[in-house]
Amino acid sequence: MMEPPAAAVAAACASCRRRPLPPPLLCLLLAALCPRPALGLYTVNAVYGDTITMPCRLEVPDGLMFGKWKYEMPNGSPVFIAFRSSTKKNVQYDDVPDYKDRLSLSENYTLSIKNARISDEKRFVCMLVTEDDVSEEPTIVKVFKQPSQPEILHQADFLETEKLQMLGECVARESYPEGNVTWYKNGRVLQPVEEVVVINLQKIVDKSTGLFTMTSSLQYMPTKEDANAKFSCIVTYYGPSGQKTIQSEPVVFDVHYPTEKVTIRVLSQSSTVKEGDNITLKCSGNGNPPPQEFLFYIPGETEGIRSSDTYIMTDVRRNATGEYKCSLTDKSMMDATTITVHYLDLQLTPSGEVTKQIGEALPVSCTISSSRNATVFWIKDNTRMQTSPSFSSLQYQDAGNYICETTLQEVEGLKKRKTLKLIVEGKPQIKMTKKTNTNKMSKTIVCHVEGFPKPAVQWTVTGSGSIINKAKETKYVNGRFSSKIVIAPEENVTLTCIAENQLERTVTSLNVSAISIPEYDEPEDRNDDNSEKVNDQAKLIVGIVVGLLLAALVAGVVYWLYVKKSNDAKGKSEKAAAQNFPSLPRTASKHVDKDLGNIEENKKLEENNHKSET
Repeated sequence: MMEPPAAAVAAACASCRRRPLPPPLLCLLLAALCPRPALGLYTVNAVYGDTITMPCRLEVPDGLMFGKWKYEMPNGSPVFIAFRSSTKKNVQYDDVPDYKDRLSLSENYTLSIKNARISDEKRFVCMLVTEDDVSEEPTIVKVFKQPSQPEILHQADFLETEKLQMLGECVARESYPEGNVTWYKNGRVLQPVEEVVVINLQKIVDKSTGLFTMTSSLQYMPTKEDANAKFSCIVTYYGPSGQKTIQSEPVVFDVHYPTEKVTIRVLSQSSTVKEGDNITLKCSGNGNPPPQEFLFYIPGETEGIRSSDTYIMTDVRRNATGEYKCSLTDKSMMDATTITVHYLDLQLTPSGEVTKQIGEALPVSCTISSSRNATVFWIKDNTRMQTSPSFSSLQYQDAGNYICETTLQEVEGLKKRKTLKLIVEGKPQIKMTKKTNTNKMSKTIVCHVEGFPKPAVQWTVTGSGSIINKAKETKYVNGRFSSKIVIAPEENVTLTCIAENQLERTVTSLNVSAISIPEYDEPEDRNDDNSEKVNDQAKLIVGIVVGLLLAALVAGVVYWLYVKKSNDAKGKSEKAAAQNFPSLPRTASKHVDKDLGNIEENKKLEENNHKSET
């Protein structure tokens, strides 16, 4: 079917409107071609690429002849695209290139358009025609296309503080309708600020598809705090259900900023440094990128040593103690730290192996020099001593291995020790004792020997008698031991004990009576502790006796002086009485004598009391 030209259709429509009684059928047909303004338009929202479904929102009238769909051009002229006869049940689609093979008209006059395009966004009209009337119902089609996820392209390799530079471009493609781009930093909107945040948005439409591509560029002046900031962009667009957003992946930029502070550190496995350790100094700046070279200043050196960020000193000594500094190569910034190299010296006098004679004096000193207070202790033969050794008169028990050890508690691993091996030598000393055994058939003869090195002992016997058993020796302890034999002499014999070491040969003899002759046996030596106790007890007894004797002597002298004084006083009293009472009768004289006698008795009582008190 040939469609009438748009101008002719418009003229005919105007003619129908002017005529008061136009021919009914002609006006009906012309009304079908005339565009009509619609009130309360029905809108169908479609997604780009999906199928657009437009129901004919008219009730099917009686006597329907056919139904048609058309769309309106921008200038208002109609374009018919589909026809369906109600009597023949056949469907015809007009030859419109944009809708070829895309249309489908159902029996209820619902029009479907496959593969929705942006160009489908038009005003479509459903027409139902009878012999008497033409009914129309318009539908507005809106097509939406979600943009692709935005990307930040052309990213800067790094950002520099105090410099406005291009950070990147946020690009979102194939959107309809066009969307809007917003930049974010750490989740907050970046608002434009002159010379700090500059945003430019550009929208380009693809003429073949009608889709938009949005490109938003961001120029930004970063600060040091932006070092780990996350930048992103969000595209806001409209879809069939309303406004939506899509966010890009966040991007973190390397922000370059100058060094503002230099720091020096000591890299060590321990918190303290001791002699022999290795010291690594590390200097760092807080800029980005960090400085790669520094100047290190060593105590005693006026000029800095150029090095990388580390400086190593090996096997340090105590003279390395001091203040260490580092700075940038231009000496603009500097930091310092103090290092104390701990040390510990020990001097033992004498040390090594020392040989002395018994009874000699040996002064021993262990001198410590350290960076801090040190703890000193002595060990003798693997046993810790309570006090430092002091030898005014060496004894055999003083011999042994001595260790003077010192440590610094605050410094891990700093410990020193030196050893003294003391050898106390002495010539052999012998004392012999004898004892009759309980069976009265034999005697035990003991040879007590002292000396170092250990003397060798031999026995000899002179006279008749035989040695019952071989000599037995006790354990050699502190330079002492004993050798004993058992003998049954038939007559008086002499036993000789010979002790010999590298220093001297000592011989001592002991006469032993025959077993049948009684004799007083000599007791064996007590040990040193018992001897000392006996000596102490003897000294105590002697002291008590001497004290008593002195007290008695003083008491005797006092008594003699008192008696002498009393006799002189008595003589003077008798002489005075004879002069005062020469003519007294005899009886009176008796009474006087009696009184004098009483006086003398009192004096004696006083003397006795005085004696008892003394």
